[in-house]
Amino acid sequence: MKYSTNIKPITWLKAHSADVLTWVNEHREPIVITQNGEARAVLQDVSTYEQTQETLALLKILALGQQQIDAGQVTPAEEVIARLKSGPKPSRA
Repeated sequence: MKYSTNIKPITWLKAHSADVLTWVNEHREPIVITQNGEARAVLQDVSTYEQTQETLALLKILALGQQQIDAGQVTPAEEVIARLKSGPKPSRA
């Protein structure tokens, strides 16, 4: 997705803030806000932001899993299944 058409200066944002929020929520596309000609922030709707955060969390979990595989920190599935079938071990008090 290209954001080059959704770039607005901060002065425009100040003058049109209510319209910007309506547009962002209706179109579900972010707007890049500039200050002194440089990109400074991205404004997006909450739903899209939450989806992005959930996706990043899942990607982190996958990356950690891959690191564990690469480091040999794995347990064969048969061993895990056997352990689950045998039930919980009594705790030591």
